[in-house]
Amino acid sequence: MNIAVIGLGIIGGSFCKAIKKYTDHYVIGINRTPETVQKALDVGTIDEIGSPETLGKADLVILAMYPQADIDYIKKNGCYIKKGAVVTDASGIKSAICPQLKELAQKYEFVFVGSHPMAGKEKNGFDVSDSELYKGASFIITPCGAEQKYVDMLSDFAKSIGFGMIKITTPEEHDRMIAFTSQLPHVLACAYVLSPCCPNHKGFSAGSYRDVSRVANINSKLWSELFLENKEPLVKELDILVENITKISDAIKSENTEELADLLEQGHKVKESLGE
Repeated sequence: MNIAVIGLGIIGGSFCKAIKKYTDHYVIGINRTPETVQKALDVGTIDEIGSPETLGKADLVILAMYPQADIDYIKKNGCYIKKGAVVTDASGIKSAICPQLKELAQKYEFVFVGSHPMAGKEKNGFDVSDSELYKGASFIITPCGAEQKYVDMLSDFAKSIGFGMIKITTPEEHDRMIAFTSQLPHVLACAYVLSPCCPNHKGFSAGSYRDVSRVANINSKLWSELFLENKEPLVKELDILVENITKISDAIKSENTEELADLLEQGHKVKESLGE
């Protein structure tokens, strides 16, 4: 299979490296900066430097850019995609982009199947991409009306490069859950390190600080776009978090030992019930 990966940052670069390591597929790399795509070719991460015109060779196209950039690229270059080819995105939001990409699929006669690799690092760019990034990770698929055979094809491909779990869902459910599991922790981490104590944490911190603050090393442009495109689910989760923090804060302020212990125990029981 010929696979075109558009956007060779950490996500796209890791797709290319995993494909080359674990499969015999032919990889076409496309990136806006020529230095990056040339480096990818030089180190054997891709087989060919691509362009919009070479999309006609691809059986599978992976969009690994920012959400709006994915849409803009297909609007401009969808005419080059082979009829019947499968196009998927790696975006962290779905409701805001899947309808537009599905409409473009109908216009240009390719098949769109949404997806989201649940993996990443604190740093970004091709240089930190990794063939093992997806090993054991979850791969979320939002079929968006695509026939089951295309969903199965994408699922089999994901497993072949190391993903350990395939989750099939709707764009709406994806965004609701991602607001909780991914976006909210990034908000929390950024808010946490804004404390005036943070610059002086060394010598006073260990695992708790590291665990809570880790994802504050954030790509602010990308995550601002993701937050705003998923505003309603994220704001709902933020309101729940603020409410729970306020309850704990009030119990501490009032020195209500019983109430405080009960709130903390509730959290403990949730984690315990999940076997975590």
